[in-house]
Amino acid sequence: MKKLRIRFLMLVLWQLGTLHLGFAQKKYEIQHLEPAFWWAGMKNPTLQILVHAPTISELAPKIEGKGVQLKQIIQTSNPNYLFLNLDIAQAPAQTFKILFQKNNKTLQQYNYELKARPANTSLLEGYKNKDVIYLITPDRFANGNPNNDNAPNLIEKLNRSNPAGRHGGDLQGVLNHLDYIAEMGFTAIWLNPILENDMPEQSYHGYAITDFYKVDPRYGSNEEYKKLTETARQRGLKMVMDMVMNHCGSNHWWMKDLPDTDWFNYQKEALANQHIISNHARTTLQDIHASSFDKQRLEGGWFVSAMPDMNNRNPLLATYLIQNTIWWIEYLGLNGVRMDTYPYPNKEFMRDWTCAILHEYPDFSIVGEEWSTNPAIVAHWQRGKTNPNGYTSCLPNVMDFPLQKALVDALNAEKETWQTGMIQLYEALANDFQYANPDDIMTFLDNHDMDRFYTQIKENFAHYKMGVAYLLTMRGIPQVFYGTEILLENSKFPGNHLVIRSDMPGGWQGDAGNAFTQQGLTTQQKEAQDLMKKLLNWRKTKKVLHNGKVMHFFPAWNNTYVYFRYNDQEKVMVVMNKSPKNEELDLKNFREILTENQGKDIITGQVIELKDKLQILAQTVYVLELK
Repeated sequence: MKKLRIRFLMLVLWQLGTLHLGFAQKKYEIQHLEPAFWWAGMKNPTLQILVHAPTISELAPKIEGKGVQLKQIIQTSNPNYLFLNLDIAQAPAQTFKILFQKNNKTLQQYNYELKARPANTSLLEGYKNKDVIYLITPDRFANGNPNNDNAPNLIEKLNRSNPAGRHGGDLQGVLNHLDYIAEMGFTAIWLNPILENDMPEQSYHGYAITDFYKVDPRYGSNEEYKKLTETARQRGLKMVMDMVMNHCGSNHWWMKDLPDTDWFNYQKEALANQHIISNHARTTLQDIHASSFDKQRLEGGWFVSAMPDMNNRNPLLATYLIQNTIWWIEYLGLNGVRMDTYPYPNKEFMRDWTCAILHEYPDFSIVGEEWSTNPAIVAHWQRGKTNPNGYTSCLPNVMDFPLQKALVDALNAEKETWQTGMIQLYEALANDFQYANPDDIMTFLDNHDMDRFYTQIKENFAHYKMGVAYLLTMRGIPQVFYGTEILLENSKFPGNHLVIRSDMPGGWQGDAGNAFTQQGLTTQQKEAQDLMKKLLNWRKTKKVLHNGKVMHFFPAWNNTYVYFRYNDQEKVMVVMNKSPKNEELDLKNFREILTENQGKDIITGQVIELKDKLQILAQTVYVLELK
């Protein structure tokens, strides 16, 4: 906190005109120029370049390049910044010169590269319903390169004994285990943020970014990230990048020399060390009774005091962030983006950001985090939704927090009533009418911000198997958090994110257990992993689970729930029995869709007769491929 106050004191002095970066750095020497390079042939013909150098605004920029036009030079309240708007519609791939002149004399020069676009980059395929996404917190997955555990110029050092510390997991660790991920049956990887987080503590989680164009050296390098993405693609694995448009870290390089007086929300208050924190009241965006004060406090308030809330209404910052996303997609060949805290930034900016990405990459995938268990609140953000407030969105995918909670509540319920038990799962799915496209929802059992699924269901292994079967046979795009396949839990520390994001066994030399080889795992952990692997690999070829329709039946009062996935060629019947005793189903209740007399249970391989009655074993789930 002391360091934070000193930093903001420096910013106050800058605002008063008593401190400038130019006093400590050589005049006109370029400190940052972003993006450092771009590509010719992009659909959007404009490019904005941020230039940061002591008193750079005293100089007149000039472009020497084929087909490159300098359309606009923008100065801000800070003389250490210039923003250059270029038109590159007619520019071929080349290296052109940006000259910074005074009295026709060049005092600084930057050789800017327009790269040739890789073939078919604009046709990048996003993740689809056929995919299952594996979510990884890189610092906690595997340490593939111990030599990068510490970075000399970054504050926080390795401390694996501290649950809040850096543990050494890195991009090489993920690369080393691509075979495991692919063989398990996952088809896409979502990494929690891996950009530089030069923060004094808990920098491992990645959401306090201090450089939007640089991989954190403790994870590797930009080049290693590109290598990982390319190698994953060769293994048939898509890559999803976790991004943040709402806030950055308080140690971001521009915090020492702010580009403008409105770069952040409540900037004057922050400079006076009076942080205005968000009320987190996301319902205000649709609430017809909400006050303007509450709406502004949601959008403008800081997420936490160590993460400055960026003012996305500033057009220079908005363009900077949109271009940054496109830069990473183009550089890496990504397939998708997961956007953190989607409702917190300015909602018009988020629409512009999403639309700009999809304009450049029409088949790209973007999922936004709206952590609400109310489907009406989540549905508001999905593309195609008609909202009473008139807001329209370009966002293809949202996250199904309502269904996740309903599944846990249904499995944990001690009694079946009109309000509790399997009816909660039934009613949650019945709310799909609120979504513009319920098939394009990301489903999950848990993630990096909530208790482990096995903890949420009170370590009931039978319920775990039901949850896995439900996730991998229900509509939507499934996501699995690393370690869920081996029953990682945090029961002794509920709600503790540091334990939730615990190390993957076998990711470090000397680990007692190894999730990647099953060595040292318990019998139950092996069974859980084998179940996940079996269903994942079976699911890969089942189009009925990728794009089939859903029909479910109102739960009987015996802890059972039945639903079907079906298309013109295939049917799958899922039967869940949460009861502590065997139950009997009268199959005539399902004959409007159940025309077959036999089904093969994918989990056990057993062929089951489906003629009149079906005896369901206690605490069992059947995934029946109908024949």
